[in-house]
Amino acid sequence: MSGVFAGVRWWFAGLMGDDAYTRYVAHLARRHPDAPVPTVREFWRSRYADMEANPGARCC
Repeated sequence: MSGVFAGVRWWFAGLMGDDAYTRYVAHLARRHPDAPVPTVREFWRSRYADMEANPGARCC
């Protein structure tokens, strides 16, 4: 049963974007190994600034 719970937690974290920083750091390591890695705070500030500048399709 704990495997099911872990799977649901993993899926929900991906859906909500909780693992975005971890995935971004892994991407940098794979594709851009010489690029500086931003801090968690820098990453989220940049991400939210980009979302505000380019709202795309959203309700509000």
